[in-house]
Amino acid sequence: MVDRVSGVGVGSAGSAVGQGQAAEQGGFAQELRAAFEREGIHFSKHAAQRLEARAIAISEDTVQRLERGAARAAEKGARASLVLVDDLAFIVNVRARTVITAVDGAHRQGNVFTNIDSAVLA
Repeated sequence: MVDRVSGVGVGSAGSAVGQGQAAEQGGFAQELRAAFEREGIHFSKHAAQRLEARAIAISEDTVQRLERGAARAAEKGARASLVLVDDLAFIVNVRARTVITAVDGAHRQGNVFTNIDSAVLA
């Protein structure tokens, strides 16, 4: 299992898809999604501290859904996205594939999320 919270997350292995090959398989959106799946998503130091301080456990299923949500945001050209997975909210720097902060349902109430350009229900 890969320790994604420490910032050393590495997704599943795979070779890069060339532009010509990507066009045959669905174009740029498909290539972008494949890149997310290969690279995985990382957690910033701040996000890791939030998860630890609030005793928020992240399952592999949650990480996979978070990655898919971030990939969908990237397909639409998003730069900073609020990705909601069940009762967890993540602010993701989409281009860097990095979770900036994480909030659980108990701490989400009353919060205002700023500096985002999209929201994804994953």
